[in-house]
Formats: sequence, structure tokens, C-alpha cells
Amino acid sequence: MFPPSLARCVLAGLALCGALAAVAEVIRPKVVIVAMFERGADTGDQPGEFQFWVEREKLDRVLPLPAGHRAVRTNADGSVLGVVTGVGNSNAAATIMALGLDPRFDLAKSYWLVAGIAGIDPADASVGSAVWTDYAVEGDLGHEIDAREIPADWATGYVPLRKKKPYALPLQPAAERADHCYQLNPGLLHWAHQLTKDTPLADTESIRSFRARYTDSPQALQPPSILIGATLASSTYWHGKLLNQWANDWVAYYTEGRGNFVTSAMEDTGTLRALTNLTHAGRADVQRVLILRTASNFTLQPPGITAAQSLSGEDIGHYSAYLPSLEAAHAVGRRVVHALVAGWPAYENTPPSAAAQ
Repeated sequence: MFPPSLARCVLAGLALCGALAAVAEVIRPKVVIVAMFERGADTGDQPGEFQFWVEREKLDRVLPLPAGHRAVRTNADGSVLGVVTGVGNSNAAATIMALGLDPRFDLAKSYWLVAGIAGIDPADASVGSAVWTDYAVEGDLGHEIDAREIPADWATGYVPLRKKKPYALPLQPAAERADHCYQLNPGLLHWAHQLTKDTPLADTESIRSFRARYTDSPQALQPPSILIGATLASSTYWHGKLLNQWANDWVAYYTEGRGNFVTSAMEDTGTLRALTNLTHAGRADVQRVLILRTASNFTLQPPGITAAQSLSGEDIGHYSAYLPSLEAAHAVGRRVVHALVAGWPAYENTPPSAAAQ
């Protein structure tokens, strides 16, 4: 029989082991939801990109992420995890890398849904629309000459990295431009689009009156829709007709004509760079990534006003379709999240796929 003092030590040791085991719990989320900003608290105030996910998907468990932008959240069983990266490519890369390298999480088989608001080219769709990304193109890496000093025969002052004039050919070798253009998994992308393409989207009086100003853009005059297109990720928030033309040309250049610029964002190539690196380390799978961008505003001014006048009316919380775009991100994205969780026995080892159209 153990002396009382020894018995107490044994019991204390067992309690300590139990506590260490709890600390050492490894969370294996089936889906990671990636938002880029939240305006205040995660719940109960004016929403950013994260709040609807937290409140409606019951991401009630809060876990500090000291090396990231803010704490992450999971639902009760850990099947869904949500993270906020912070705005811009550098914040996105840093936060995703911090999450991916944290030993508390095993993300090797997790699916990633980047769900956030964006600008949209009125040549493609209306505000309030939801766009599944096929190509994410980097908009920050390059050379630049102020537009007031460019040669007369240049259409833009933006020059591809290591080139001497805009859109010079041939392209850099693929290995050297891996940071410039990311193609999302086509089978997974088209599966998500097919699953969600009939999701009802809000078409409010505010959206209708705003888009009615774009009289020279037939697609902008249509109700919100769900489509596939390329996104340009630039940490500089740009706006206006000339930069919109640059965005179309830049995306066409780096996708070799396969991608059509539809949305403007600020973080997606940073997120994809981190996930690519984590894939190399065996800690993530970049082939399990989906990007859903919902249109809060147009990327250029309507007829009759300047780019500066148009830009002055657009900021977070006051975009022409701010709340409808947040609603669209959750309404469309949740269908994918729920399908992946429910279908985990099939999708754990083999991503869902639909034939690319």
C-alpha cells in the first residue's frame, strides 16, 4: 500500500498527464474558412467577412493564434475552423503560414474556402454576384513607371517583372513566375460551382439603383449571378477605367489568355503562396483550395463621373452592395462547407470533382 504522500503524488502526476494530453489535442478540421477582415468583434456588432460564419456556423470555440492576425475559431467538434488573415497579401501569407505550422492543427487533408468581398468588373456581372475563382493572379510583383512619365506608345506604366515594357513576350519560364499566377483545382472548382450555381442571391432596391448607372455595361445591369472567373490580388486598392483595363490585360498576360479578370481582391495570392509552401512541407494540400469572391462594388466608375468621384463613395461598410455581398459569401459558401463535412467519408482521401466545362 502506498504511503498517503506517495499516493497524492501519483494522483497529481496522473492529473498532470491528463492536462498535458488535453493541451496536446490535435484538431483536424475538415474545412478551414478564410476571411480577410472583421470590423470589430467576431459577433454581435456590424459584420465584416467573418461574423456571419461565426454566428451561423457556431464557431464558438476560441483558440489564440499568437503568430497570426487574431484568434481562430472552431465549431464544437472541430470539423470547421475559421481564421481571419488581415488585409493584404503579406498579412494573408503570414497568418496562413502561422496557422499551417501550428502543431495544434493537422491541416493535411483540410479543404480551404477563402470567402470574402471584392470589386467586380461591370463587363462581367453585377454587384451582389458571387464568383468562384479559376485563376488568382498576383498584382503587386512587377515594375512601375508613373503614368505621367510613360512612353506615348505604352498603355500602362505597369511592367511585368524582369521585362522592359508592358506585356513583353516571351513570358518568364513557368518556375520563375510561380508567384504570379495560381490555377485552382478545376475539378473541385466546377464541383463547387455546380453545387451552388442556383443559390438565391439578394437583389435589393439599393443594388438595382446602383447598377442602373452602368448604362454602357449590359452584364452589370443584370441581377446578381454566380459565375466563374479570375481574380487579381493586389494589396493596393485600385479603382477606375484605366486600371480596370490594366487588370484585364495583366490577367490575360499571366494566364496566357486562359483567364478572364472578373474580381479584384487584396489577399488571395498571399494565401495561395503560403498554402503552396505548406503543401511542400506536407502540412496542407493546395489542391483542396476554393476561393469565393462576392461583389461589394464595381472596379470602375459609371458613365458621367470620374474615377476619383466614384472612389470617394466606396469604403468598408459603405460599398454599394456591402451587406448583400457578405450574405452571398455565406449563402453560397455554406453549401460547399456543409457538403464537404457531410461527405467526409468520400472526400477525406479524394476531393470531389466535376468535369470542367
